[in-house]
Amino acid sequence: MTGQIRIPATYMRGGTSKGVFFRREDLPDDVEARDRLLLRVIGSPDPYGKQTDGMGGATSSTSKVVILAKSTRSAHDVDYLFGQVSIDSAFIDWSGNCGNLSAAVGPFAISNGLVGDVPADGLCTVRIWQANIAKTIIAHVPMTAGEVQETGDFELDGVTFPAAEIQLEFLDPAEDGDGGSMFPTGNLVDDLEVPGVGTLKATMINAGIPTIFVNSADIGYAGTELQDAINSDAEALARFEAIRAYGALRMGLIADLSEAAKRQHTPKVAFVAPPADYVASSGKAVAAGDIDLCVRALSMGKLHHAIMGTAAVAIGTAAAVPGTLVNLAAGGGERTSVRFGHPSGTLRVGAEAVQVDGQWQVKKALMSRSARVLMEGWVRVPVDLV
Repeated sequence: MTGQIRIPATYMRGGTSKGVFFRREDLPDDVEARDRLLLRVIGSPDPYGKQTDGMGGATSSTSKVVILAKSTRSAHDVDYLFGQVSIDSAFIDWSGNCGNLSAAVGPFAISNGLVGDVPADGLCTVRIWQANIAKTIIAHVPMTAGEVQETGDFELDGVTFPAAEIQLEFLDPAEDGDGGSMFPTGNLVDDLEVPGVGTLKATMINAGIPTIFVNSADIGYAGTELQDAINSDAEALARFEAIRAYGALRMGLIADLSEAAKRQHTPKVAFVAPPADYVASSGKAVAAGDIDLCVRALSMGKLHHAIMGTAAVAIGTAAAVPGTLVNLAAGGGERTSVRFGHPSGTLRVGAEAVQVDGQWQVKKALMSRSARVLMEGWVRVPVDLV
């Protein structure tokens, strides 16, 4: 028999997600050994889909890992690598960022000595290098008496309890990536042919995270659906996966449809609709007059219970560009912010778009989240994994 080893780790909530955070120095240098270890920590692969023998929560929002290190890049404090862990297969997708857990990076970095010149009180500005997509995120973390302030009265739909507000700036959020530009097809709206589904109007954008937007009405939905309406329908999930795969192909993210299965985290698929009254999953009434549009987004093959932070960046960016499906669902025209309804409530995100030499650019997207340490100490894994 072999024993177990202990690895320092912190279990954190960031936005509407939670994951296990590590310092890079505490993990194996070999990437394959590192990934085997992280899979075991989270409890994957689990054919039962529960992740009972690990730290994962059996949803895309709770099956995540983060690796942080003091940055060697100029004008940055911390390097941030995010992994989306598959629940039922031995696979970690490192192809994109998690905007929700981005809110927890600054607090972790401060508490673990990765940031210099930390103020005792007020806001600590943490410059984060997002290694998955090679972008900069700036987090403004509240401090009190030399410690990260975690409690507060900021409420975020999709999170049960209030906490301290953390403001995030996603700089130049349009990915270069494999697609090459913010709109990789060169169009604000495309006709996306999906065998077995039909030809759909689609806005395909690389901003925050590669995202495919379609109109709710075109796929038979109102745009006010909650999780059970989608996630209990196997045929609907298969249609969304087909849209995602063919959209990834058109965006240049994959070269062959077979590659989509190994790129589960990106792109995302979302469907949009004009504002409408509905009741959120918490029982909260959302009035059409309080939002600009309705958005529902899928992550790792399931409808998200709220909204992914990176998808919120994509929504805000697309809304700022006149003529996209997101912009049109919000009423069209120029705008610098948008408030949208999602299954758990509402969220506001800001972005300003400009045209340079005929190409759309967005220099910054902004939103507020919160974060909190849930537990810290060590995780244990069998010694034969390392």
